[in-house]
Amino acid sequence: MDMSFANQALAAAYLYKHANELENKVYDVPAEIDDGVARVKLETLGVEIDTLTDEQIAYMNSWKF
Repeated sequence: MDMSFANQALAAAYLYKHANELENKVYDVPAEIDDGVARVKLETLGVEIDTLTDEQIAYMNSWKF
């Protein structure tokens, strides 16, 4: 629940800051906010994760759904 509240608060701040640039529609939470909240949560739990290499990112982005 703490991550949900953090995402909501940071997303609301993002919307306020970028209000003049955004259309009047529903948006997903920006990835940088969602990823940042997840990283902080993992840090508080003492969990470390690897980051993807550029090669892994390119491979992942090459898939078509």
